[in-house]
Amino acid sequence: MLNFALFGAGRIGAMHGANIAHNPGSRLHTVYDVQTGLAERVAAAHGANVAASPAAVMADPSVDAVLIASSTSTHIELLTAAVKAGKPVLCEKPIDLDIARVEQCKRDIAGSDVPVQLGFNRRYDATLRAMHDAVRRGEIGQLQLLVLTSRDADIAPMEYMKVSGGIFRDCTIHDFDYARYVLGEDPVEVFATGSVMIEPDLASYGDVDTAMVVLKAPSGALVHINNSRRAVYGFDQRIEAFGSKGMIQSENFHATHLRRWTPTSTNSYDKPVHFFMQRYAEAYMQELNEFIALIHNKTAPAASFEDGRRALIIADAATESLRSGRTVRISYD
Repeated sequence: MLNFALFGAGRIGAMHGANIAHNPGSRLHTVYDVQTGLAERVAAAHGANVAASPAAVMADPSVDAVLIASSTSTHIELLTAAVKAGKPVLCEKPIDLDIARVEQCKRDIAGSDVPVQLGFNRRYDATLRAMHDAVRRGEIGQLQLLVLTSRDADIAPMEYMKVSGGIFRDCTIHDFDYARYVLGEDPVEVFATGSVMIEPDLASYGDVDTAMVVLKAPSGALVHINNSRRAVYGFDQRIEAFGSKGMIQSENFHATHLRRWTPTSTNSYDKPVHFFMQRYAEAYMQELNEFIALIHNKTAPAASFEDGRRALIIADAATESLRSGRTVRISYD
């Protein structure tokens, strides 16, 4: 059983803490958060310790692995320290909002064999992994179009939006990563456009809440992504892969799979689940399962540091396209 230290005890950190505590292969050993009250609450729920500082965690030989779910601005410092301390790392996305800092982190940890896994949860979802597998083995022939719809149930508080890095680094980065995963190749150009249609204050931060992106791959395959910060009917996450021999679709998840025919509606489902942590609850558990397995078996992660780096590069290019109104070539060098 691996002893985990958890950095970050907010909404997503508390979820990760519960998953660690309930997994037969792991134990929640230590929790750290700059808000001590949050750390104490999560630690008390699972019989864990509260760390006085990140340095204390890194120096503790009884901590076998680290899960980073703290604010994005802390990820690189914690990830680098953990790798240098020889502790495997599972880090929430993104690595950072600044690609220059990510490049420096890459140099700082180069040559280390300490595992680093990125929290791109869609790669660990059974349905979306099955779509990836079907496309990659040629079930629909040559992939020609990939269409991703990702719309949050509601916009986050403005305090968060101010520091989110913008819709492409915060939200669409999941779509960029999943597109790379399914394509099996890196997009080479991007065109992005967006509007402020939900929260007018976003305009003063140079951000948008409604966006469309088109990516082009070296093979010629096209990816269309549409995002919204608010879907009044719930968390809207649908994907379609279209190829020369057919099509595969992933639909929304609902509270139940009942369909109803009544005088006022036909063939109607319940609303989609409301929140991404409901939609991807199983994926988060599988993400942890695979992290534990790769530590023991010394295998490669499904989502690596390099995957996080490349998704951020695409997000930066999309942001440049949004601001310039032009198609932008993407370089990963």
